Amino acid sequence: MRIGVCIKQVPDTDSHLRVADSGRGIDDSNVNWVISSCDLCALEEALVLAEAEVSRGEERPELVVFSLGPARVEEALRKALALGADRAVHLADEALQGGDALSDGRALAAALAGEHCDLVLAGAQSDDLGQAATPAVIAEILGCRYAWLVMAVERDLRKRSLRVVRELEGGMNEVLSLELPAVLAIQAGINRPRFASLRGTLQARRKPLRREDCSGLGVGPGAVGAAGAGIETESVSLPPAGAGGVVIEGASAQASAEELIAHLEREAVL
Repeated sequence: MRIGVCIKQVPDTDSHLRVADSGRGIDDSNVNWVISSCDLCALEEALVLAEAEVSRGEERPELVVFSLGPARVEEALRKALALGADRAVHLADEALQGGDALSDGRALAAALAGEHCDLVLAGAQSDDLGQAATPAVIAEILGCRYAWLVMAVERDLRKRSLRVVRELEGGMNEVLSLELPAVLAIQAGINRPRFASLRGTLQARRKPLRREDCSGLGVGPGAVGAAGAGIETESVSLPPAGAGGVVIEGASAQASAEELIAHLEREAVL
């Protein structure tokens, strides 16, 4: 069995973002880049599934991690290898950059198809754009069964299927039985991702990391990256700064409450 895990490198949520001079993106010159939180949970779930196979006396599945992006993405892939993945594939062609969920999904699906993955795990949504669409695009292109917002996964060895628990609205869950191959979009909170050990970090330097371009993936440049995207970003701006707060003072709680009500009426809130 082979498990593919798709990860995305995103700006750290603690980073102070600045709009680039072009006005169509962020200035990434001083940004700290990390693996998106849902993708870390997807990788952890793949590791847990692999360890469960070993504990049952089965052969450990091979874990292959995939990511698309510029040269800095190699750092994220090396971290995934340090955490326990066996191999990494970096979709590094310049023609693959600047895409959206549709064009990125095409590129990732081509890479996954080339590796013949039985199961694909990805985060339910990324920490930067949060479109929650790339895993669905991958599943559609590969013709695989798909589940979103997955909160639990268990493999049934007898039926070559998965028991999957999905999170629904209102605190309810849905339980599915999915035959392999399948694509699962993992929700944050399904597990607690582990930290890379010193030994794992050292071993990651020797694990295979392959770089792929459009020709190796078998996709045309017009179908991927910015050329194949269905969405074009016209401008990016920071949200407007809020107005200053108002301090309500009164001789008593009753007087303060009356002044607050009067202020809200003047602002047409009440």
